[in-house]
Amino acid sequence: MAVFKMPSLGADMEAGKLVEWLVKPGDKVKHGDIVAVVETQKGAIEIEVFEDGVVEKLVAELGQDLPVGAPLAVIQAPGEALAEPTEEAPPVAPKTATEPVAPVAEAAPPSAPPAATAAGIAASPAAKARAAELGIALESLTGSGPGGAIVLADVETTKPAATPSPAQDRGAYLAEMRKAIAAAMARSKREIPHYYVTHTVDVTAASDWLSAANADRPPEERILMGALLMKAMALAAHEEKAVNGHYGEDGFTPSAAIHLGLAIALRGGGLVAPAILDADKKSLQDLMEAMRDLTMRARAGRLKSSEMSMATLTFSALGESGVEAMAGIIVPPQVAIVTAGAPGPQPLVRDGKVIAAQAVTLTLAADHRVSDGRLGSKFLTAIDAKLQTPEEL
Repeated sequence: MAVFKMPSLGADMEAGKLVEWLVKPGDKVKHGDIVAVVETQKGAIEIEVFEDGVVEKLVAELGQDLPVGAPLAVIQAPGEALAEPTEEAPPVAPKTATEPVAPVAEAAPPSAPPAATAAGIAASPAAKARAAELGIALESLTGSGPGGAIVLADVETTKPAATPSPAQDRGAYLAEMRKAIAAAMARSKREIPHYYVTHTVDVTAASDWLSAANADRPPEERILMGALLMKAMALAAHEEKAVNGHYGEDGFTPSAAIHLGLAIALRGGGLVAPAILDADKKSLQDLMEAMRDLTMRARAGRLKSSEMSMATLTFSALGESGVEAMAGIIVPPQVAIVTAGAPGPQPLVRDGKVIAAQAVTLTLAADHRVSDGRLGSKFLTAIDAKLQTPEEL
């Protein structure tokens, strides 16, 4: 018997609200199945289960605010005798005045249904967010949840031809997200001794290779410079292992797997950095497809719990129209982040002459408890070297 618990979905998460169950007692589940939807300050996250078995009991009720580690359900392994959980959901721990964390709402009573909208329609927060994203009016849907409430599955199965709803006010939601980001970044700068190294990379060879590789591809299948940067970064992390892993109570634990977090700006404001798992093992085409898919689902509020908790190293880029360079803040418990300015012509010295070449400026922010400037510079120069032979990425 295994107790399925509220997972940690990032350094800024203290608690989450259970807004939807996608399974019921008696359902069979396997590793990786999505079984619930939890709402955090960064949106609705699909929660995966990491064991095979049968759902014996749903412990947590819809609408509850539950801290990380609280039991959600009991999963019975094949052949096991029936068992009951021996622990109760702990209350959300009170915060001290010195810890800049975002406020968490009080837990709703176990029987509380999803909140009603201004129009008096009961709908889960995940369903409301998805309906707003698709432009679907809640009043056009038939709810299948408790008491006829609209749940996420009702929205997903609705045809896009539904009547669009008026634009919803996202101000309060974005304000809460900003609080969560501020809390995590303040903690990072307070607890992690950052150091920074910067390096400008000549990406002429990479740009030329991309032009040739994309010549016969339709726009939706073209590979962008960001994919090359991420692949080079993932491969370089194999050589400089002190940038890839987590720092915890027992110090630094390097990660054999390279799960690259990708910073994604959300429409209207806010930022998330979900992970592309095993980025070093993906082809450039597969990596580009993963980047597109992750960006689409992040902006639609459909990320998975594993993507929000498993990043070992983060990449952030300003795209084609940003500024020349920026410096990032490490996402705990990771120990490094690489940021890339916008690629463009920069004066570089080649064969003793100053020329205008396509270049991108990379900045590494890393944890001085784990590495130092010498190792950080080796990491950036390793990324540079790999970008000079893009056909090998």
